[in-house]
Amino acid sequence: MNKRYLILLLFLALLAPTLQPPAFGRATTSFNHWLAQTVYVPLYSHIYADERYKDKPFLLTATLSVRNTDPERTITLRKVNYYDSQGKLLQKYLEKPLEIGPLGSTRYIVRESESKGGSGAKFLVHWDAPAQVTEPIIESIMIGTKMQQGISFISRGRVIKGTTAP
Repeated sequence: MNKRYLILLLFLALLAPTLQPPAFGRATTSFNHWLAQTVYVPLYSHIYADERYKDKPFLLTATLSVRNTDPERTITLRKVNYYDSQGKLLQKYLEKPLEIGPLGSTRYIVRESESKGGSGAKFLVHWDAPAQVTEPIIESIMIGTKMQQGISFISRGRVIKGTTAP
């Protein structure tokens, strides 16, 4: 064996204990527990998809999905409010609090024909729980078809206010 090869082997042998394989496929044990959150969820009631039709938007049906990821505890939705591009409240989707059981989910639909929200529409979702829970998944799913063209995508909510568990 040549000297360079031996030095490389020695270097790799010394370095090997510090190398960690990527975390693909491994569960992580570091995650947040929450008592309450206000989540901003972008929602697109329409987009502009073709420059030939600059003033004609591509209308979309949107679904707001709220998924309780905690396998043991219930969360309670307190507010599910829909706003337009200028921040004006268009609709309150909850008349009273709604409990979502462990691993349960609910959804709210914004029909394709609803064009008041605009391309900058959004939901503000407020939830809480009596004890710490794993963070729910709150996202919007948009879908639309026109002629032979279809489009679909998701937009994940972002926490803008919250209370973490001690």
